[in-house]
Amino acid sequence: MGESSDSVSIDIDVFPLGGKECVVKTSKGSISVFVCGDQEKPALITYPDVALNYMSCFQGLFFCQNAASLLLHNFCIYHIDAPGHELGADVISSDIPLLSVDDLADQIAEVLNFFGLKEVMCFGVTAGAYILTLFAMKYKERVLGLILVSPICKAPTWTEWLYNKVLLNLLYFYGMCGVLKECLLQRYFSKELRCGIHGVESDIIQACKRLLDERQSLNVMRFLQAINERHDLTEGFKELQCKTLIFVGESSPFHAESLYMSAKLDRKSCALVEVQACGSLVTEEHPYAMVVPIELFLMGYGFYRQPHLATSSSNGSNPNSPSNRACIAPELLSPESLGIKLKPIKTRADILT
Repeated sequence: MGESSDSVSIDIDVFPLGGKECVVKTSKGSISVFVCGDQEKPALITYPDVALNYMSCFQGLFFCQNAASLLLHNFCIYHIDAPGHELGADVISSDIPLLSVDDLADQIAEVLNFFGLKEVMCFGVTAGAYILTLFAMKYKERVLGLILVSPICKAPTWTEWLYNKVLLNLLYFYGMCGVLKECLLQRYFSKELRCGIHGVESDIIQACKRLLDERQSLNVMRFLQAINERHDLTEGFKELQCKTLIFVGESSPFHAESLYMSAKLDRKSCALVEVQACGSLVTEEHPYAMVVPIELFLMGYGFYRQPHLATSSSNGSNPNSPSNRACIAPELLSPESLGIKLKPIKTRADILT
């Protein structure tokens, strides 16, 4: 990372894999970036959904040993939080202009410049997926690929626009109140998870509520307002030059829009995974359903899971080592586009007790 007087670095250990939080000053205001892993490796950036930060949005996936070993073996992870969404954030001054979705996408480019990153893999959830898709359209040469979870891509419908206006009013007058938290939980999770077993809230729901309590409501307002004024990206899909992997929960409020996006993208460069019994936040509700599709997707770029100790002596620690090819079913391999063939599939995510 280049030294700069425009940033502050803080070592913290709240994320299970350790790392460093950097507050980067950009022309659009300061933004928090949590850096996890070896910065000599290729970069993967993440961007969370409205009112979430990197912990509440991606922690479930990174607690999966297979996912963590796959991603950290190949990448240095740069978790970018929306402005004012990091832990302990102060209220953003009213003197700072509201940012549009284009401003947020441009801000990512400035973050990449600060860290000296030429090209990155992108991983976003819902609103974050929209921002990263827009970033990929505006900065085509800087994006290797897109991993999107329950993405949105169209301008909001009148129904969504009015609903978000109600949420904005709740945020302004009442802050992160109980009604607002319930609305956000409906956005993130399936009814089955929200209702719990025998009416008892799950640990995921309880943890999410605690994290929402820590959000600055006026900062959440700014991000939600930008998303509520977003524009349609459909016409720009033909200009996307990267490959895309889309996950969506079948119970997600954005299920139809995610399917629409998948249908509009080039079939040779886009794969869709629908996860049953799951809401929008697949990374938290059913993260294990994501591991194999992500591994297959990354194989198309020459990235492989870290070999077991038994084979590490021959393959070393090179993330590009083509290890364990034999464990992939032959029908999944083809010379097409991704280097592998990912058919649109449905992944059952039933929880075994």
